[in-house]
Amino acid sequence: MSTPTRIYIARLAGVAVFDPNGDQVGRVRDAVARLRATGRPPEVVGLVAEMPMRRRIFLSINRITSIDADAVVLGSGTLNLRRFEKRLNELLVLQELLDRRVQLEPGGQPGTVVDVAMECARGGEWSLTRVAVREQTGRITRRGHLHQVEWDRVRGLSGIADNRGTANLLAVLEDMRPADLANALQDLPDTRRNEVAAALNDERLADVLSELPEHDQVEILAALDRERAADVLEEMDPDDAADLLNELPPPEQDVLLDLMEPDEADPVRQLLNYTPGTAGSVMTSEPVILPPDATVAEALARIREPQLSPAVAAQVFVTRAPQNTPTGRYLGMVHFQALLRESPADLLGKVVVNDIDPLRPTTPLPEITRRMATYDLVAMPVIDRNNRLVGAVTVDDVLDHSLPRDWRDRGVLGAAGTTDAVLDGADG
Repeated sequence: MSTPTRIYIARLAGVAVFDPNGDQVGRVRDAVARLRATGRPPEVVGLVAEMPMRRRIFLSINRITSIDADAVVLGSGTLNLRRFEKRLNELLVLQELLDRRVQLEPGGQPGTVVDVAMECARGGEWSLTRVAVREQTGRITRRGHLHQVEWDRVRGLSGIADNRGTANLLAVLEDMRPADLANALQDLPDTRRNEVAAALNDERLADVLSELPEHDQVEILAALDRERAADVLEEMDPDDAADLLNELPPPEQDVLLDLMEPDEADPVRQLLNYTPGTAGSVMTSEPVILPPDATVAEALARIREPQLSPAVAAQVFVTRAPQNTPTGRYLGMVHFQALLRESPADLLGKVVVNDIDPLRPTTPLPEITRRMATYDLVAMPVIDRNNRLVGAVTVDDVLDHSLPRDWRDRGVLGAAGTTDAVLDGADG
């Protein structure tokens, strides 16, 4: 094991894990410590790493040849890819200790855990030895002093934590992609998950909710007051908001829709009216739409907007006014690759194509899948009987609704992880 011999674990969160050949195999998400009945500090037995497909596995501390705040390197041998499950006498350091209310000895000064250090003894055993605790001052405008003290000088590190904050755990999670943060939330106990979710800002929470299984979405939304829940729904894409509201009883749907701003609620109401399993029920009602007299330069500027998903930004739909769905007459679409090949001053009406029949709101999902695969499309327009564009079905919409309903559930993903992989000097 390489130096340093003392590492603060919050600094490891998100650090890349590499095999002996230098290929990245995952990222650190937590450390696992084994509680000891002798009063000695807990022994660190390994790390939890997140692998592709959101699978979290256990990395034995004995398998790690190098560990620091920049990288974790594994030695050769067999890597167990079974989904990590915490044992009864184990502790997940970041999940269970960050933001915990404790008392410093002597004197019982109250404080909050902001980090925990693990340290390697001469025999190679790693233990939790020091705790970074910030004093509670009782004054909003002043932060308390930060103390780094020995493990045995802190009371309240074991047992059930009451009245925990979220600031330090959020600091560890803040750089995660929404899908990874959603995955991390599924590892938390329900109460803690709801606390952390509620502490996210509306836009961040909306993004994370879209990546969670339906039952978790409903439970988190139910834990919010209704005004906050409506604010979060406003930040979601209309199709994602409609999917979530579909999981609620109709009376609760109506209450939340009434609390939303009318211009945000209207497209969601329209999507709720479509039959499940049809283009209308899975489409987004906010694709990129421009008039035929817009220029190629204007179209390229629109699809560069950072809030657009890659599938939505892959093409521009061209219609007569108005450009909000339902639009004026649908004229066709232009793929972004075609935009790159044209002069920036050219008008979209000159380059638009309409050689593929649009979908109807009633088109069933299997037919949508077949047609998108046939023409190698990432999105297709949906028009009504009056030839007005009402939305677009993107490939991610199709995937979301083609996979089993519980595909986002961690338990389902983990069930597949029952094989081992070999990390050796030849194959990595």
